[in-house]
Parts: sequence; C-alpha cells; structure tokens
Amino acid sequence: MSSVDKNLNQHNARYLGNSEEFKIALVVSEWNEEVTEALKEGAIRALTEYQVPEENITVHYVPGSYELILGSQWQAENEFIDAVISLGCVIQGETRHFDFICNAVANGIKDVSLEFNKPVIFGVLTTDNMEQARERAGGKHGNKGYEAGITALKMLGLRESGK
Repeated sequence: MSSVDKNLNQHNARYLGNSEEFKIALVVSEWNEEVTEALKEGAIRALTEYQVPEENITVHYVPGSYELILGSQWQAENEFIDAVISLGCVIQGETRHFDFICNAVANGIKDVSLEFNKPVIFGVLTTDNMEQARERAGGKHGNKGYEAGITALKMLGLRESGK
C-alpha cells in the first residue's frame, strides 16, 4: 500500500511502551540536508509528543546515506541506546548508483537491527526527484521522519509487551 493511502501520521497509540525511559539515537545523513533535517525534526517531534525526554534523544550526523549503516551500528552497540532511527534521502540519478546505495543501505540497516536485537528504523527516502522527497519530509505525504519515530516507539512497546 502506498503512503498516499496510509501512513503512520494517523496511527493508533497501541504498543507505544514506557516512552519516558527510552533512549533513542538518530543517525542523520548530511546529503540532501534540506530533506534530512526535516525528517530529523519530524522524528524528534514524534518522540517528544509521546514523552521521550529531549535529553534521551541524541542526534549524530554522517556524510551520506551509505554511512548510515556504520553510524547506526556504532549507536546500536551502545547498551544504553534502546533504538536507532536512521534518516536519509537518496534521489534517483542517471546511473545505477541509486540502486546500489538503496539496496546496500536497506540491507545494512536490517543487518544492524538483527545483530544487536534492537530496533534500527529505516527512515531513508528513496525517491525519483527532490519534489517527491519534499512531499515525504513534511509535505502532502506527511513526514516520514515522524513515522520513523512512531515506528521506533511501537517496536520498543512491542518488545516490552513480550517481557
């Protein structure tokens, strides 16, 4: 289902967990900064709306989306971090570079999550152009950074419900 039809900006509060105690690291790509900063602000807004204290949210920058993998791993290694939110934006160009980067980042972030058994949220836009990216970073399709924040909280809540 496309995000035009459904997104987490309109979600139910099921499984959001004990947010006041969560420690969340954001790893943000500096490439396409206009978009990634909007995603970051959306993620922080979601987390703070659900009572994650600002002092429990850390923000770390990496040069590009490919570097989100190692940046996320470094944060996931920290035993005091409950979840990592990886935020980036890859825009289709004229070469296959887009395909290689998107595939590597998606798989890399998935691998980090499974290796450290904690949520590492894929908040990377993979769009055809800058207009589509802006539409998903606070435009008509909502803010995918906000959705990434909600996803982290839902995953942490799910983990808590199983204990």
